[in-house]
Amino acid sequence: MIALRCWAAIVALGVGVLSLPAHAETAADEITYLIDTIRHSSCTFIRNGKDYDSAAAADHITAKYEHFKPEIRTTEDFIDRAATKSEMTGEPYRLRCDGAPVETAADWLRATLTTHRKGATPSGN
Repeated sequence: MIALRCWAAIVALGVGVLSLPAHAETAADEITYLIDTIRHSSCTFIRNGKDYDSAAAADHITAKYEHFKPEIRTTEDFIDRAATKSEMTGEPYRLRCDGAPVETAADWLRATLTTHRKGATPSGN
């Protein structure tokens, strides 16, 4: 009887371990993913009324991330603090992707993050 209980406990433990994610991403992993997604997208980044290509956008947001890193704890903090709006004018960053309507960078990044967390490949990139 004791051997049966031990076996049942081992099986239950094994099932529990198998149900854990293989790799839980950190906020830093997700932020890197978002910046890389911007960098490799076909989107035009609009900052203070001027268009920038995706590489320039990724560089700018990376610099802001490095500046505000002490204040950023979550991926959502990153979006809100470093990738949402101009610090100088308060104007929201916007993206125009493949003929789709212009949307705020914050909305685009949140949608991209949600898609990434579900394990799907984002469209429009």
